[in-house]
Amino acid sequence: MFPLWGLLSSSLLLLVLVHGGKYSKELNEAAAPGSPKHQESGEFRVVKLNQIWEKAQRLHLSAVKLAELHSDLKIQEKDELSWKKLKADGLDEDGEKEAKLRRNLHVIIAKYRMDGKKDSQLTDTNYIKDGSESDVLEDPRLEKLWSKAKSSGKFSDEELDKLWREFKHQREKVHDYNILLETVSRKEDIHKNLINPSDDDQIKEEILHSKHWELKDKMRSINHGFERLRKVSHQGYDTNSEFEEPRVIDLWDMAKLANFTERELESFREELKHFEAKIEKHHHYQKQLEISHQKLKHVEGTGDKDHLSRNKEKYAMLEEKTKELGYKVRRSVRWTGKSGRPPREA
Repeated sequence: MFPLWGLLSSSLLLLVLVHGGKYSKELNEAAAPGSPKHQESGEFRVVKLNQIWEKAQRLHLSAVKLAELHSDLKIQEKDELSWKKLKADGLDEDGEKEAKLRRNLHVIIAKYRMDGKKDSQLTDTNYIKDGSESDVLEDPRLEKLWSKAKSSGKFSDEELDKLWREFKHQREKVHDYNILLETVSRKEDIHKNLINPSDDDQIKEEILHSKHWELKDKMRSINHGFERLRKVSHQGYDTNSEFEEPRVIDLWDMAKLANFTERELESFREELKHFEAKIEKHHHYQKQLEISHQKLKHVEGTGDKDHLSRNKEKYAMLEEKTKELGYKVRRSVRWTGKSGRPPREA
């Protein structure tokens, strides 16, 4: 049978980055609920996650980006706390899970431009406004295709918005591939320099071999994505298309290549429809949050305290809802990557 779950895993799971800073033992400890340490820690139960969250707020990220970061940190928090239990039970003797946690955290830091690296892409002129932030595609092939699509006159504003999400999804796939490639290359260098390989090193070599297959799967997905974007950019959207969300389109295309029966394929289609509805709901709240944020900034300048209070309440409600939905979507993405199917939940 076609290895669908492997492709889904490689295309959807958040990948890891190995370089970055070190944390002290104290900062890696999660504060127990109800303790004075927890009460002082703020938004998260892991101190270092609170430090990242506080830094992000000082950087004045947009409301949508902050909500997205919050969802990523909640997933990281869950993984960190699960790892602490595993470690207490002696189930991470080789430290592989701990290393993966560190790499995942560095991915988050890099994703939101908090790694201290100079962002050379900001000099690029071919971007569109996404909420209150400029966004760039970073890849010349994507930039060229997007430029042609924008000027073609084939797309309505709503279709351009949908197409832009597809381009960003493709950018993320390329970014994830590069991160994995860097990780694999670094591990290969370490392995080559070993003088007396042990049994553990043999196991790590097998893991490295599996990463090479993951790289091939990712490259296959990237090539498929470029083919789709070329077709859509030149021909426009097919009105009979099954799905609109890029991540769901990827899953559906892979499912059609798998050795599914008609009944299994129909079942998978229904699951993807529910998954897409959840993602679209998240997109809706993201847009409403950005609108509310802009309105709140305007009202703050008027001096109308009653109006300001009402807007703050609405903004807080939208912010919480966006964070909640963002967390659910990310959790679904993680589950889909592991199981090959979206979770059965509302």
